[in-house]
Parts: sequence; C-alpha cells; structure tokens
Amino acid sequence: MADNELTTLRHSAAHIMAAAVQSLYPGVKLDIGPATEDGFYYDFDLEHRFAPEDLETIEAEMQRLAGQKQPFVRKEMSRAEAEKLLKDRGQTYKVERLADIPEGEAISFYETGDFIDLCRGPHVEHSGQIGAVKLLSIAGSYYRGREQNPMLQRVYGTAFRTRDELKAYLRGLEEARRRDHRKLGVELELFSTHEPIGAGLICWHPKGGRVRHLIETFWKQEHYAHGYELLYTPHIGRAELWQTSGHLDFYRDAMYAPLQIDEVENYIKPMNCPFHIQIYKNRPRSYRELPLRWAELGTVYRYEKAGVLHGLLRVRGFTQDDAHIICTPEQIESEIRDVLAFSLFMWKSFGFPNVKAYLATRPEKAVGEPARWEQALQSLEKAVAAAGLDCEVDPGGGAFYGPKIDLKIKDAIGREWQTTTIQFDFNLPERFDMTYVGADGQRHRPYMVHRALLGSIERFFGILIEHYAGAFPVWLAPEQVRILAISDPFVEYARKVEAQLRQAQLRVTVDAEPDKIGAKIRRGRNQRIPYLLIVGEREAETGQVSVRGRGDEGDQGASTVEAFVEKIDAEIREKR
Repeated sequence: MADNELTTLRHSAAHIMAAAVQSLYPGVKLDIGPATEDGFYYDFDLEHRFAPEDLETIEAEMQRLAGQKQPFVRKEMSRAEAEKLLKDRGQTYKVERLADIPEGEAISFYETGDFIDLCRGPHVEHSGQIGAVKLLSIAGSYYRGREQNPMLQRVYGTAFRTRDELKAYLRGLEEARRRDHRKLGVELELFSTHEPIGAGLICWHPKGGRVRHLIETFWKQEHYAHGYELLYTPHIGRAELWQTSGHLDFYRDAMYAPLQIDEVENYIKPMNCPFHIQIYKNRPRSYRELPLRWAELGTVYRYEKAGVLHGLLRVRGFTQDDAHIICTPEQIESEIRDVLAFSLFMWKSFGFPNVKAYLATRPEKAVGEPARWEQALQSLEKAVAAAGLDCEVDPGGGAFYGPKIDLKIKDAIGREWQTTTIQFDFNLPERFDMTYVGADGQRHRPYMVHRALLGSIERFFGILIEHYAGAFPVWLAPEQVRILAISDPFVEYARKVEAQLRQAQLRVTVDAEPDKIGAKIRRGRNQRIPYLLIVGEREAETGQVSVRGRGDEGDQGASTVEAFVEKIDAEIREKR
C-alpha cells in the first residue's frame, strides 16, 4: 500500500474512533485526530478518565460502526454555518480550530452516520474500509501543546489493511517493549533518573559509565586519527555571546534562566558552537592553517517540556559529540566527503551498517550568497553519491542558515533513528565576523560546517541498548567475562583465572556466591554477560575453564585460559 493510502486509512480510523467515543460518552469535546507515522490518535476532553480496559470497549464500538459501512460524505460550509454547527454541538475546541483556517480557504466537514467532524480529508469511501484496527495506549496532552491550557486525553491506535500486517506490527511493538532502554537500564543497572536531581537529567551507574567510557575513548581515538583536534569549553557564557549568536532572539524558550555573575547575565550553554568560534577568533587566521577540524564532547542543557522527556532519548542535559569544520571554499567538497566517510565508518563500527541520507535544500528565506548555497549543495550531493548511499531530498527543507545532510540508521528490528547531522552554516560566520587571510593577502569569509556524528552520547546509548537488547558486543560490554565457581573449594582457582584475565586487560568478575551453578548461569545470562567461565574440580586440575556463551551456542566446551584470551581478543579487535 502506498504511504498516502495508509495515511488516509488511518485518518479515517481516527474519525471512527472519535465517533465511537462520542457514542459511548455523550457530551465529549473533540480536538484533533491526525494520522501519524505508525498509526493515529485523537484528543478528547471528558469527565470520565480513560482506563486501559476502556480501549477494548471503544474498539468494539468501532467494529460495530465499521460493520455499518457508513459512507464518508464531504460537506462544505460557510464560516458562519460551520461556527453555528460546532457551537450548537458544544465543540468549543473545534470552534477555535475553525478560526485557524485562513480566509478564503474551503471549510469542509466529513460526515459518517451520526458523526460529523471538521476536516480537510481525504478519507476512505466508507467506515467498513478502516482495516484492521488496534487501540494501543492512553496519554495526557495539553491542548495545542501549551502547559497553561487544559489537559486532554489522547488515545493512540494503529490501523493496517490486513490482519496479518497488524499482527506483524504488534509483534514488533512487543519486541520494542522487550528492548526498551528504560526497562533494561534498570535491570542491567546502567543509568537512572531521580526526582530530587531533576527530570531529564541522567545519572550514569558504574556499568553504564564503563560503556560510555568505551564509546568516548573510541570516539576520541578515531577523531585524532581523522585529523581532528579536541576542544574543551565552559558550561556558561555571558548574555552578549548568545545575543551575537542569535540564540537569545530565536532559541530563548529552550534556554535555562540566566545566572547573575558579577552583575552580568550568564546562560548555561545550549550549544557549543559560539565557544569554538571564540577560539577561532582568538587570533588572525591564514588560509595556510585551514581546514580546522575541531571536536568536543560538550555537555549542553536545553529546557525540554516535561511531556516530551523520554528516558535517554529526550533529556535536558546531554553531551553532544560536536564538531566544527572551518575551511576555504576550495576545501569544502573534500571535507564533506571525509565527514560522510568518517560517519559511515563509525556507524559500521558500532554495528549499524544500514544508513540512509536525507538532504535538505535551500528554503525560500535564507541567509548567505546563492553561489555558496549552490556549492554547498553540490558538495553534499557529491559526497552522498561517492558513498553510494540511498538518499531522499527534502526541497526547501534546509535551515535558513544552510543546507544539511541527516543520516538515519536502521536498528536490529528495522526502526530508523535520526543520528548524524552535517549542517552548513552561513549565518554564524557573518554574525561573528569570522575571517581568514587568503593567498591574495585579503580577508575572506570561511565556510563553517556543524557536525554531530552520534548526535548525543545519552541518546546514542539509548539507541545502542535497544539495538542490542542490552547484550552489547564484547568490545563494549561493561562486564566481558564472569567466572562461576561450582562450589566454595574452587573459588581460589576462579580468583587465579580472574587475575590472568585482568592481566590481559579483560573486564572480569567472579561469582563466588554459595548458590548452585544453575542459578549462577541464569544470573549471568540475565545480565547479558558475553562469556561465562565455569570452574570446578576438573578445570582446577587441568588448568582450564569451561566456556559458555550467552547466545544460542551455549556450552562451548573446555579451553585453556590462553586460548580463551586469544579468542576474545580477536572479537574485541574486530568489533564483532
């Protein structure tokens, strides 16, 4: 089914859901009910508080209405007729939505049986065509997304043409729930959040901290290897910095309230770029120094609304793997190619070989010379073509200050995640009057590219947890090996093996608890530890270990410690 067909089907299902709710709960006030990427939702205002069991009742009523095969009938009205109809029905939210429709634009309703809704359409022919439907969840939603407005009840659902498609989607949802990084974060003791600390602020536990250290160490090593230098910048800056950058004019709502320091307003940084620019402007620059590739694991803070916070994926304090490339116009094409190749190398190293590019081009209102935009776009297009990437173009979808490439990776269960951004910026070099002296002895404006590769360490870790379902590859596992002593007499030998493995730079622990070996194995498997080494009388006598992997292969038999170290070292080197 084409995407627009599926969207139409789901939007029609949202209407039938609203009709069902109105039938079951007379007097309900309706807001909006759009189709979404994965389904649909509708926002309701009513005294009854929905509970999970209500979803089954609403679903049954939807099926009854679908069975009537009532046609979707489009009706156009004058603004006065529409307003009277909505007021007579007590639909105050719809009256406000009516006011949003520009003068001169057609005002249309869709009627299905006794239900009528303000809507542009389109819809399926009749209610019997809404397909296989499942209502999924209930959430709160402020009217128009503003916290000062009434809290409405949002019911989410999905619809597909066939029952088999729906079943496949629901299986995917179940798998996604099994992999939920918030659930695994607790089970594996990776991270937590705490009310006394604040919403959207992450505490990394020792195991999560170990994985973060491994990610950041690899990140730093590869950046140095790819010609970058690392920067470290402060967490706050004076108001004048953010005024010059434009953040106070365009981004203030996402910034925390100012701090008064020495009678001057200071702001916690929401971005790193103005600091990098100040370093660039610390002294005059020559074309001979360019390109400059500067990267920073810089922690920033943004005031996200409480309703959108989501584990590690949407937070208020996070560490961007930020970088800025400052170069001449002649260097820009090769620099973009290198950035894209570097990005793909990093994603492959972390186990994400499926990557797609999205290219956003010049909008109607844009800063910067058209010739620079054209050169920037050509550089991005050529880099994508050279990488052999599948690419979608979003005409006019670039920011006002420059075109960009976004990369989306596909995880183990087929979900796409937006990650890498390669963003041209023709705005900040002008605002901060960035220049370099060219071969002609004249001052020139450099090209500047923002580049976030992983996006943020927090969000990337959340994606990583869900991609691997907490079973990290050996090179990233916080605990690579656990040694299980069959009984107390063999704990001493387990400690000896532990010392050998630590000498080989492996992350290893010993389970010396008095439990039976079956319980120890279950505990190790539940913690997703890559290798369990069982030691008892036979192993102590022969100087060996019995190797058990966490995967389907299970028992791998006896091995010398040296042979096991050689095996696991190969896995780590190859990032298997």
